[in-house]
Amino acid sequence: MTAPNPWLRALALGLGFAFLYLPIASLIVFSFNASSMVNTWSGFSLRWYESLFNDQVLLSAAWLSFRIGALSATAAVILGTWAGYVLARMGRFRGFSLYVGMVSAPLVIPEVVLGISLLLMFVEMDKLFGWPGQRGVFTIWVGHVMLCMAYVAVIIQSRIRDLDRSLEEAALDLGAPPLKVFFVITLPLIAPSLAAAWLLSFTLSLDDVVIASFLSGPGFTPLSPEIFSRVRLGLKPEVNALATLFILAVGICVILAYRLQRRKEK
Repeated sequence: MTAPNPWLRALALGLGFAFLYLPIASLIVFSFNASSMVNTWSGFSLRWYESLFNDQVLLSAAWLSFRIGALSATAAVILGTWAGYVLARMGRFRGFSLYVGMVSAPLVIPEVVLGISLLLMFVEMDKLFGWPGQRGVFTIWVGHVMLCMAYVAVIIQSRIRDLDRSLEEAALDLGAPPLKVFFVITLPLIAPSLAAAWLLSFTLSLDDVVIASFLSGPGFTPLSPEIFSRVRLGLKPEVNALATLFILAVGICVILAYRLQRRKEK
């Protein structure tokens, strides 16, 4: 069997990278555009970065989304790890099918249904108990945790099933209690999957529009619904500036994580 043509492989690779990264590159370039038109280049300028730092509504929405994303990702990883561990290690118990269905439900139920259901639940809770009072950080956080936990459970379940159980069994044979085995042996082994699950949950929370729109209240509008509402009036290039800063922050984090991993391997 002949090896594929190296030029053909390079072309396919180039087209793939172009498809993935040309839109991001164009967004970054047009964030330095002097024109107010997002698709017309009229010269280099930093005016939209200045406009961004003067737009308190957009900055507040970005900071709110960052806080909710971090809190949601952390809670989703904690709950989803235990859910995935039960799915991978506890075998079939009474009510197992119901448990699987409940954990996996957010993956298949449309987000609009999740948003309406949670909104009705919070409205009824407010009528009965006078709590949570108003919709804001807490209500959005609950919705995002419920959504992200299902993804975390799937990731952790597949990782735990692939683990070599000999180390855990050796620790149990030496007298270590199961809970200590989990925290000392299992948890370090699945740490890369935990990090991946946290990043995925953070991205899902940051990107969500539907659930956040239902569960947000006055003064508590996350970034994605705020940008979506501005599209109707015409999107300004300051959103490109904000996206460029996000890309820069994510790129720095990825480079630092890669260097730390390489140093650990050495």
